[in-house]
Amino acid sequence: MAEALLAGAVGGPRDGRRRARFHRLRVAAVRPLTDASIEVTFAVPEEVRGEFEYLAGQHVALRTMLDGHEVRRSYSLCRAADSGGGGDGPLTVSVAIKRDEGGRFSTWAQTELKPGDQLDVMSPQGNFTSTLADLDGAHVAGIAAGSGITPLMALAATVLARSESSRFTLVYTNRSTSDVMFLEELADLKDRYPARLALYHVLSREQRAAPLLSGRIDEERLRRILDALVLPETVDEWFLCGPFELVQLCRDTLSDLGIAPEHVRYELFTTGEGARAEAPSARPVRVRADEPVRRIEITLDGQSATVESPVAANETILNAALRVRPDTPFACAGGVCGTCRARLLEGSVAMTENYALEPDEIERGYILTCQSHPTTDRVVVDYDV
Repeated sequence: MAEALLAGAVGGPRDGRRRARFHRLRVAAVRPLTDASIEVTFAVPEEVRGEFEYLAGQHVALRTMLDGHEVRRSYSLCRAADSGGGGDGPLTVSVAIKRDEGGRFSTWAQTELKPGDQLDVMSPQGNFTSTLADLDGAHVAGIAAGSGITPLMALAATVLARSESSRFTLVYTNRSTSDVMFLEELADLKDRYPARLALYHVLSREQRAAPLLSGRIDEERLRRILDALVLPETVDEWFLCGPFELVQLCRDTLSDLGIAPEHVRYELFTTGEGARAEAPSARPVRVRADEPVRRIEITLDGQSATVESPVAANETILNAALRVRPDTPFACAGGVCGTCRARLLEGSVAMTENYALEPDEIERGYILTCQSHPTTDRVVVDYDV
């Protein structure tokens, strides 16, 4: 998932960044979307309503205990920010969960989760949001695959609702019609904005009337779709969401067409590295008196703490921080969601992966602590900045 940067962002609070905190929420509804996906809606108590105001395109982390182990997963909010109980009505937030093959959390959610259950839900995070200050006459385009439609559903609905002259072009690829999440909602959105929403379903394993929309999206097909249906020269902002290979193909192709990277926003639901990381706290590290260490100082919620990390362990700042502050924020632990973001004040680190931070954030000293390994004897990071 992908936050000052967010002035003029579409919907919700103006500061895309806030301190990530979990709150216990009740499941209000569980609705099937396809044979392998569900929509889960949470009721937000009035006392934490302000914590769950969000921007279209943001995500939340869910946390629960499965088989005695803590499991966290991040999911994009799938409804427009105005649709979850605007005004004085009760607030709800909704996510879509697609079952992954072998996925412990997604399988449990699909088979066991029911209304009335309670889960820990983190306050909305992420900067996969529009930065357009004025939507009048704006043309926004999105390319999504599978469950990558989730944030784009919210973005498309919000962009179209906020201006009578905005346009949204959405290219959505799946294997077959039965795999299309939010099929009816997308059709309803098209009926509501017939002249301003261009919706193209691309099916890789099902023949469509238009040959261009039948088959897997490779570079050749992507270029044809862009040239014939999207018209890149007319687009003001791009949103890409899906597996790593598709997102990277789209980024490379748009760059080759001369689209400036600052106009392209992307979010991944997998990095192509295989298994997801579980809670870093599962990896204990013992410090021996005779071995060299890195000294890591953290500030979180106005309180400072220090932890020593053995050089030989090559552990991340997040893993070390969790030993002294179990409430240190994180969700995916894979460099994708950005929940563990902090500012490096002193020292240096090596960041293994980064799919969440914008270039200007890195320039200002922000790091993903789940991917950052200290390279100096003393490192100081601040989660509160």
